[in-house]
Amino acid sequence: MTRPSACYGLNGQLFGISAERSDLLQDFDRMLASLRIENAARPDFHLDIAEADALDETPVGSLVFDGEIPEDGYCRMITDGASIHLIFPGRQTVEINETGWARLRIVPDSKDAWTPSMLVLDAALDAGGQHMLHTAGLTLPGHDAVVLIHAPSGTGKTTTSLALATQGFGLCSDDAMVLNVASATPVAWGLPRHVKVHQKTAEMIPQVAPCLGPSWDRNGEQPISLEKLGAIVKVESPTVRPVAALLHLARSTDGETRLVPMARTDAMVALAMDNVRTGATGLLPLQKRRLATIGKLVSSVPTFTLEVGSRPADAAELIWAALAAKAGDQAT
Repeated sequence: MTRPSACYGLNGQLFGISAERSDLLQDFDRMLASLRIENAARPDFHLDIAEADALDETPVGSLVFDGEIPEDGYCRMITDGASIHLIFPGRQTVEINETGWARLRIVPDSKDAWTPSMLVLDAALDAGGQHMLHTAGLTLPGHDAVVLIHAPSGTGKTTTSLALATQGFGLCSDDAMVLNVASATPVAWGLPRHVKVHQKTAEMIPQVAPCLGPSWDRNGEQPISLEKLGAIVKVESPTVRPVAALLHLARSTDGETRLVPMARTDAMVALAMDNVRTGATGLLPLQKRRLATIGKLVSSVPTFTLEVGSRPADAAELIWAALAAKAGDQAT
């Protein structure tokens, strides 16, 4: 009997999944549906998903993490040669191998954990020299180049992204961009997933009101599909685009919005602190490669601090003016 399967195109990298039942594919398909490829060739990275009444929770290896993960709860991470094991006791385990495969095992009727899925996606991207970064991405009005906006969660990436989108910028992602620095000019594309809008964001960006429903979750948020957003702002397709600049988002202390140059070393530290994870044994190989990718990014593009005040849309003109000036400097 043929097992249910799916394959997704990650801009040149094929990510294949097989499972015992089609419903076990739903989480990945919900996240990557627009990237699905029918009748694809042999995948570059393959994930197998199955249910198991009993999990192997004590693999041999070195313990690199033991603690709580926000939203997902307690877990352990163990490394053993080319494999990384993530264990959520009584719920899920995942083994990811650097040679291009992963195994996800789930206890029936257990609480879902999102972290294993994202770890697998990270590994699939890494196999093709790409890395997912916690940044927003928007194209410049009338251009294909993209600006990346970095900030820790809760600082205002979504609010700023939507504000810029109402001013003619194209939305690639408000939270997750995939970066490739193999060429001289870094390129990036947005992971196509719903945008979570907070009530405060809705108040500051009233243009999104037609996309919102009446119910908010316990965090005061609700997801909006890219299809709905596409009716009011420009939503970009998930294709690679050259990176024009990296902006570190900060809250203005006086209510004014301003854009100021940021030292590359400061930009490197800020981006690495939010995107590179260390364990008890130091940086894992994937994290070392992610750090090297960040280093090449900040050495290749202009870096700024974007201080956002009471009118986030004011950032649009500042960004455009600064990058136009940079282009003029390079031309001369």
